[in-house]
Amino acid sequence: MWSVRTLERHINSFYYQRLLSSQTHSDVPIDNQKPDKTLTTGFIKDPYVFEFLNIPEPVAGLEQDIEKALIGNLQQFLLELGKGFSFVGRQFRISTETSHYYIDLVFYNYLLKCFVLFDLKTGKLTHQDTGQMDMYIRMFDDLKKQDDDNPTIGIIL
Repeated sequence: MWSVRTLERHINSFYYQRLLSSQTHSDVPIDNQKPDKTLTTGFIKDPYVFEFLNIPEPVAGLEQDIEKALIGNLQQFLLELGKGFSFVGRQFRISTETSHYYIDLVFYNYLLKCFVLFDLKTGKLTHQDTGQMDMYIRMFDDLKKQDDDNPTIGIIL
């Protein structure tokens, strides 16, 4: 029931292998499934496939190069993210009384009614990266989130 374009994309992005390697087959979303609006499973993809960036594996570039490539291909990036995403900003500044912090990419998902923060990393994930994202989420919830929004989601790519 897929279009030719969708089928070619799934073949080129090794969709079948990702489906087989996922712990449960519901981890990899299928295009014609209708997601449950109470869960993020249908809205937040895992894994993301960025074949449209033409970045060789392993990633040897800088985080800012990847950010520029994602912004340059924003339409494809939004389609890869899933349903309901809208772009808010890049290098989004959030400030305290003493410091300024910059979040790589900020999106809003109007179906989940929450902000989604992306932090781009090219190296190995560390505890500092996780702590930094946790700080970004807490600050964003305190300073930017509206009362009727759901809690902010943070994704480290």
